[in-house]
Amino acid sequence: MNRFLSHATNRIDAKGRVSVPSMFRTVLARAAVDELYAWQDFVFPAVSMAGPDVLDRFERMIGSQDPFSPEANKMSLLIHGGGVFMKLDGEGRLLVTDFIRDFTGITDRVTFAGRGDHFQLWEPTAFEEMQSQARKERTAAS
Repeated sequence: MNRFLSHATNRIDAKGRVSVPSMFRTVLARAAVDELYAWQDFVFPAVSMAGPDVLDRFERMIGSQDPFSPEANKMSLLIHGGGVFMKLDGEGRLLVTDFIRDFTGITDRVTFAGRGDHFQLWEPTAFEEMQSQARKERTAAS
């Protein structure tokens, strides 16, 4: 198991923490990830999370461009200005901070959605609606 697959919805506790699904914690443990890079998704109202290797990949993309180009500056604005490092506590819980809540609209529950090399945190209704829309668009394209 080396990919983030499936989805699960968990309730936020009174202290503002949510348990990361065990299947996602397993992927993180196998990759020896102890610090998560979290960024505001570029397309969806979700916060994406992965190991720091994803940030390294983004920075290599920026580094391959003229550092003064609008493209490199916009990408830096998104990945650096829209990103933070986070850690799970000893019980596999994540603190749902204002960084997450303000961007996603999450209140009392979080839907974790696997995206292969990373996972996302969604407001549950927004996730259900987006997944349904994507399925309809995919079916219509077939």
